Amino acid sequence: MNNLLASAAYLVFKGLGWLPLAWLQGIGSALGRLGAILPGRYRKRAFENLRLAYPEATPAMDRMAMVELLQMFLELPYLWAKRNAGKLDQIIRCDDWALIDDALAQGKGVILISPHIGAFEMLGPFYTRRHKATVIFKEPRMPWLKLLINRIRLSPALKLVPANQAGVKGLVKTLIKGETIGFLPDQVPALGDGVYAPFFGKDAYTITLVQRMQAIRNSPIFTVGLERLPKGKGYHFHIVPMTQALPESPALAAAQINAALEQMVRKMPMQYLWGYNRYKTPRPDRAS
Repeated sequence: MNNLLASAAYLVFKGLGWLPLAWLQGIGSALGRLGAILPGRYRKRAFENLRLAYPEATPAMDRMAMVELLQMFLELPYLWAKRNAGKLDQIIRCDDWALIDDALAQGKGVILISPHIGAFEMLGPFYTRRHKATVIFKEPRMPWLKLLINRIRLSPALKLVPANQAGVKGLVKTLIKGETIGFLPDQVPALGDGVYAPFFGKDAYTITLVQRMQAIRNSPIFTVGLERLPKGKGYHFHIVPMTQALPESPALAAAQINAALEQMVRKMPMQYLWGYNRYKTPRPDRAS
């Protein structure tokens, strides 16, 4: 049954991938406007979290946040389609590749962090067109969805490792080889794998693994984000270097990481996934 569901979803996904990017984003925009007026737990949480960062937020900002969310989902069939892989360099602009290239040349590896913002699902596939990378990946609970993702998202230069000790070992090996590892640090870790630190003025349970990884080789950290440009005109890949090494205190390190994520969010605030339950209570995890 899981194989059948994955195959059916793959066919739908592949079919949508033939549509122009602007069309898919237009469909997402229409669905987002509808979602902004329909009741729902995600919508309620998104509006509440948006006002933590922007107390002056207006209904128009609420609506735009939902529009950007649905555009993010609807554009994936186009961006992940193998037939469109050659177009990525044409539709994604980056002015700061030299920052990454020079850092990797030092041989200490590179650590990328990004909030759930813009076309974040494309960060790995786009980055690995230039450099190899290993990324922590929290597998979905639904087996058919896991099968679908493995079928359409993997690329030869992008390695996904699970959020457990085996995955951590994979990250360490990657850094020792002088390559790139990546995190979404605004994802709530399991109990015992994080500390509380402020995020837009409210304490959020934040991963400590980034700090532990940097301590291995003093690897440089960059905050990245893939900003969606209007009207299907493509994307802008932002690269912001962290100018100071993370402190030894886990709490201070987590606060510095969250501050870097906030800085990226403020570049494109409507494209952040405000409905993600950033402030939830962490749960124990045997695999952590």
